Amino acid sequence: MVTTLAIDCGGGGIKASVLDAAGTMRARPLRVPTPYPLPPALFVKTLLDLGGRLPPADRLTVGMPGMIRHGVVVATPHYVTRSGPRSRVDPDLVAEWSGYDARSALAEAFGVPALVLNDAEVHGAGVVAGTGCELVLTLGTGLGSALFDGGVLAPHLELSHAPVRWNTTYDTYVGEPERRRLGDAFWSRRIRQVVDGLRPVFRWDRLYLGGGNSRLIRPDQLARMGDDVVVVPNTAGIVGGVRAWELVGDRYDPTS
Repeated sequence: MVTTLAIDCGGGGIKASVLDAAGTMRARPLRVPTPYPLPPALFVKTLLDLGGRLPPADRLTVGMPGMIRHGVVVATPHYVTRSGPRSRVDPDLVAEWSGYDARSALAEAFGVPALVLNDAEVHGAGVVAGTGCELVLTLGTGLGSALFDGGVLAPHLELSHAPVRWNTTYDTYVGEPERRRLGDAFWSRRIRQVVDGLRPVFRWDRLYLGGGNSRLIRPDQLARMGDDVVVVPNTAGIVGGVRAWELVGDRYDPTS
C-alpha cells in the first residue's frame, strides 16, 4: 500500500500527516509555525524536521502558496517577506525563491518522489467530485484558488492578486487582517459579494469554500450564495495529498 506524506504550507503555519492510499490519515496531524525569514534552504529543513516526526512514507505531496509550475516556484507571496505575510519584502529572498525547483529539492532531501503544487490546488484535490467545472476558493491568510474541469486540474491563476476594487486585491479584500478588522458578520457579507462577482466569470457547476476561515462564514450569508456553493473542512489541505497525484493530468510527471 502506497503511503503519502502530505504537507500543507501556509503563511502562518505548516501542517503535515501521513495518508494511506485511500487518503485516510494514518498519523495525528502535526503543525508548526511558519518560520521567518524563510529562504528555500530553511523551508526544506523545516519540512524535513516535521516529516521526521511522522511515520515514513513512499512519496511526498507539498502544497505551498504562490504560483508553482511543474514543481518550480514562479512567485510566492509570503516566503519572500522578512517577518511574514504583509511585512516588508526582502529582495534577496525574492531572488532565491524565483525559479526555485522545489520539487527536485524536496525529492532529493526526502529520498522519495515529490509533487509540489499551489496549496489551494492540493486542497481542491481533497474535495472536488471530478465532474463539470469546479472552483475552489480557500480563505485564510489571503485568498487561494484552484480550478478543475472534469476532475483535471487547470493551469493555475493567481486570482488573489487580481484587483477587486481600486488599489485593492482579493488577497487584501478578504484576507485574515480584514476579517479581524471587520468582524465575522461584515466579512461574511463581503465573501458573499465576492462569490456573486465571480459567478459570471467562472460559471462553475460547484464552488467549494475552504481554508481555515471558511468555517467562520455566517449561515445566513452562506444560504444566500446558492445551492452550488459548499463549505468544506480545512483538513482537505492535507487529505488532498493523495488524490492530487491523480488530478494533475498530463501537466507533468512528478516522478521524473
